[in-house]
Amino acid sequence: MLSFNTIISLIVIGFLLWLVNTYLPMDRKIKKILNFVVVLFTIIWLLKLFGIISI
Repeated sequence: MLSFNTIISLIVIGFLLWLVNTYLPMDRKIKKILNFVVVLFTIIWLLKLFGIISI
């Protein structure tokens, strides 16, 4: 089960990503790369948190 801190962290990550996508003027390609990297690291963090992978 997800802890309260994990849920808050996911909300903060999503909110910050939304802020960057909405208010920072960047090229669309750079935003796509940034979104991909943030989502990838978030998925890896969650997998490590649940003990599915160990890096």
